[in-house]
Formats: sequence, structure tokens, C-alpha cells
Amino acid sequence: MESVLGVSGNQVFLYPASDLAVVVSEHNPQEILNQRSGVDHARVISDCFQHSTVLPFRFGTVFNDDESLRKSIRSNQRQFLGNIDKLRGKTEMHLKIFVDDCCGKEIEKHLAADSVGREYLSNLRENASRARERQTRARAVSFQMHRLFLPLDEEVSCRLTENGKMMLDIAHLIDRKCVERYQNKFASTSALLRECQMQVSGPWPPYHFVHRLTRSAHSQTTATPAPAVMVAEGDTAAMMQPVAAMA
Repeated sequence: MESVLGVSGNQVFLYPASDLAVVVSEHNPQEILNQRSGVDHARVISDCFQHSTVLPFRFGTVFNDDESLRKSIRSNQRQFLGNIDKLRGKTEMHLKIFVDDCCGKEIEKHLAADSVGREYLSNLRENASRARERQTRARAVSFQMHRLFLPLDEEVSCRLTENGKMMLDIAHLIDRKCVERYQNKFASTSALLRECQMQVSGPWPPYHFVHRLTRSAHSQTTATPAPAVMVAEGDTAAMMQPVAAMA
């Protein structure tokens, strides 16, 4: 880890914690964490991920001193080890799928809050019907992606873009050895589904799935005061197994 630099170019250290190791760097509480800090954080996680299974702390997690860090790790050790077992040898692939909104254009001007009458109630029913149609379409596309890519696990979100398209954001958890197969499947799928615009990125550390598994643990660590040692998702800290990274 000697060649890896953390937030603000600070040296990165390995702190052993029983069967785990934590990747940290010192943090001056006077320094403001900005977008560049987040990039540094993610880079460290990515570097660790090349060598081992990582469980990233959320960016901006800070501990007052070494003992606060060790105490947090000890209290959550069983959960961390269990999560390591679940994510060992896994990686995350990320799909963005843009679909024309099947429900047509939204009403641009809503009736005033004090509007009453048949037209107002009719518009309420119409908007509710459009929302149900959109949810049905999103579920159908998501289900189709699941059948095509056969991920081990997935996280899906959906929203409308400014240009009126529906965007599905899909994170797939797969075996690291299957990345090339996944990319080949994406190429053939995007050629087939011409009505959808698709983008793929990865392989990434399994951010979505780590945060789902460690939500309760993160809520405890982030409550710790913030001065000296910073444990971050990629940059300032990640849990690691003895020689490799466990996040």
C-alpha cells in the first residue's frame, strides 16, 4: 500500500483488526471534503479491489482516534466477516437503460391547489394511471434484463429524465470470472433491443450490495466524531483481509 495515496494525497495505512485489515489515512478536520476527495476515496477502493474482497465504508466516515476505529470494527466484526463471505469473488456491473416513456407527455401545468370539480379529479386519475403504466413497463424491462443476464443479485431504480425518457439504473452482482461473458451478452442484447438505448460500465467493487449488507454497521460508524483517522469507501479506508482488502 506504500504507493497508494488517499484523500488530499495523504499516505494510506493498513490497520490490522483480527481477521480483517482496515485501510485508512489521516484526516485534518479543518479540511473540507469535496468532489476531488470523493474521487481519491474511490480510487483507493478500486486499487484494493484489484487484490481482494473489499467492504467500503461510506465516503466521509471519520474516527477520532485509533481506538474508536478498532472498537467499531470489533463490534461489527461478525457481520463484516459474513459479508466478506457473501461477496468474495463477486463484482458489480452497471446498466443504464433509456426507454421512451410509454405514458406520453406529462401534463405540463397542474391545476392550482384549490381547484375543484370534475376536470381536477379526472387529471388525478389520469396521472395515477400513467404512474401505474410506467411502473409496469419498468418491471417488464427489469425482468427481461434479469432473464438475459442472470445476475446473482440486483438493485434496480427508475426515474424520468428531462427529455421524457424513462431511465432504469440496474446494478448486477456477478462472479468476477464471468465479466467477459457479461460484456458479450450486453453487446448482443443492445443490438437486439433497438428501441432501448443501453450503457454498461464495470467491473466495479460491489458498492450497491456492500451498502445494503452493512447499512446498520455504517449507521454506527458514521455517528462517531470526526477528527483524526478517516475510514472511507475507497480513498481513506476500506476493510480488508490480512494482506488483501476487505472493505
